[in-house]
Amino acid sequence: MSLTCFTKSTRPFEGQKPGTSGLRKAVKVFQQENYTENFVQCILSAMGGSLTGCTLVVGGDGRFFGKEAVDIIIKMCAANGVRKVIVGHDGILSTPCVSCVIRKYKTAGGIVLTASHNPGGPNADFGIKFNISNGGPAPDGVTNAIYDLSKHIVEYRICPEVKCNISVIGKQEYVVDSRPFTVEVIDSVNDYVEYMKEIFDFGIIKDLIRGASGTPLKVLINAMHGVTGPYVRRIFLEELGASADSAVNIEPLEDFGGHHPDPNLTYAADLVKALKEGEYGFGAAFDGDGDRNMILGHKAFFVTPSDSVAVIADNTDYIPYFKKHGVKGLARSMPTGCAIDRVAEKKGMEVFEVPTGWKYFGNLMDADRLSICGEESFGTGSDHIREKDGIWAVLAWLSILAGRKMSVEQVLLSHWDTYGRNFFTRYDYENCESEPCNKMMAVLDAMGSDKSMAGKKLSYGDKTYTIAKIDNFEYRDPIDGTVAKNQGVRILMSDGSRVVFRLSGTGSSGATVRLYIESYESNSSTFTKNAQEVLKPLVEIALQLSKLTEFTGRTLPTVIT
Repeated sequence: MSLTCFTKSTRPFEGQKPGTSGLRKAVKVFQQENYTENFVQCILSAMGGSLTGCTLVVGGDGRFFGKEAVDIIIKMCAANGVRKVIVGHDGILSTPCVSCVIRKYKTAGGIVLTASHNPGGPNADFGIKFNISNGGPAPDGVTNAIYDLSKHIVEYRICPEVKCNISVIGKQEYVVDSRPFTVEVIDSVNDYVEYMKEIFDFGIIKDLIRGASGTPLKVLINAMHGVTGPYVRRIFLEELGASADSAVNIEPLEDFGGHHPDPNLTYAADLVKALKEGEYGFGAAFDGDGDRNMILGHKAFFVTPSDSVAVIADNTDYIPYFKKHGVKGLARSMPTGCAIDRVAEKKGMEVFEVPTGWKYFGNLMDADRLSICGEESFGTGSDHIREKDGIWAVLAWLSILAGRKMSVEQVLLSHWDTYGRNFFTRYDYENCESEPCNKMMAVLDAMGSDKSMAGKKLSYGDKTYTIAKIDNFEYRDPIDGTVAKNQGVRILMSDGSRVVFRLSGTGSSGATVRLYIESYESNSSTFTKNAQEVLKPLVEIALQLSKLTEFTGRTLPTVIT
C-alpha cells in the first residue's frame, strides 16, 4: 500500500538563521508548532535538484527532543522525494561519525541534531545543522539560502503515515506516493571505529595503556554523558583494553546529567580534580556531540587547544594515516593561538588563518591544501573527515605518547624548547545583553579606522605594548574566492602579541563575548609559568581599551580557558 504525502500550510518564524554551525535555540522554540518542520523543509528545499532520489544521514547527540526531531525529519524526507535515510540507532550519531558515514556511503549530506556543547534538557537547548556531501558543515552560500527560504516559507511536505522504529537496527521499506523509500537504522559506532582502526595503530596504543614495555598508562576518559559514551566504551574499554574505571559518564543522557557538556577546565572540573590527585597519567573529556576535546596530563597538566593541534602537527610520524597520505598543509581559526604557524614555518608548509567555524576548513581539504587544523574552542581534526573530532584527537595524542615514550608534560616542554611558547587564554562572558555588546564591538571596530591608534603605547604594571594594527578580520577563501567579513576585531601588537574580540554564534540566546589573549615567549625560563599570570597585563589592557565592564556590566568572565 502506498502511503500518502500531505502539504501543510505554515508561516515564517523570525530568526531561523544558522549560526557558526547550524540553528541553535531553546528546546521550547523548536517545540513550537511547525517551527522544526519549517527549518527542515528549508534545508531540503535548499538542496534543489540534488534532493530527489538521494540518500541522507540523520543522527544526533541524544539530547532532549532528538527522537521527536528524527521522526519529523524521516517523515519529511519521505514526502520530499528522498530515496533513503540512514539513521543512527536510537537517533544517536556523534557529529564526527555523521561526517564519516556521509563520506563512506557517498550520500548527498546529513542532518545533525545537536547544540554541541550547550546544555540539554526540556529547559535547555536544541540544534539542527546541515552537512553537505563532503561531510562538512554547510558553507555560507548554503546556510544563506536556507535562511532566505525560511523568511518566505508558506508550506512544507510531510508523510505522517511513515512509522519508523529507530530502536531496531536494519532496513525498513515503504512506498510513498508510489515511490520506494527506505530507512536504514545502523549501529551508531561501527563505521567510525573501523575507520579509526585504519588511521591509528591500535596495537601500539593498547601496549601503552597496558604497559607492555614498562609502566601502564592509567587513563581517565570523561564522556560527560554526551554522545561519545558508546564510542568510548567500544574504543577505549573493548578495543584498547583500558580498565572499566578508565571511563566515566559514558551513558548518553538527554540532559547530560544536568551538567554543561563543554570540555574545559570549568565544566569538566570533576576530571580536573581526579587528575590532580595523581593516580592518572592522561585524561580527556568530550562535549555533547563528540567534536570537542580537552587533554590533561599527570596532575592535571593542561594542554591548551592551540598547543594541542600544534603538537599533533609536529608529530605526524607517529600516526599511520599521515605516514601513508602525507601532510598537505596546516590551519587554525583566527582567534586560535599561533603555535601551529611556527610548526608550519619550520616544516615549510602552507598555513591558513580562517574565520571561526569548521566549514571554512572544508574547501582547503577538498582542494588537497590542508591536512591538520584546529580551533581554540577545543576543536581539533584532520582531513580524514570534514568535522572536528574529539576521539581522533585523543587517539592522536596517545599515539604520540606511545611513539615518543614521554608524558604529556614532557611532550609539551620539548615542543616549547623547539618553538617557544604561545601563551594563550580565552575569557567568555556568556548570556550578555545583545545591544550593549553590539555597541562595544562597533566602538572597537571604529578603532581600526583611527590612524592615531597605530603606534599607541598601552601599559599595565611594568609591561608596555605598542599597537601595530587594529582591524576586523576578513577572509577570502583561496579556493572559491568567497569572502567572510566582520569575523572579529583584532588588536595586533608590535611584538606579536594579540587581543581578539568576538561575539559568539554558538549560543541559543543573548550574546556571548569572547576575549582572546595571546603572547609569545622565547625565553625558556618563562615556559612553566602560569599562563594567567603571564597574560594578566595584556588582559587588563584589553578590558580597559574595550570598556567591556561598562558595556556588559560584567566584572568577571563566566569561563576562563
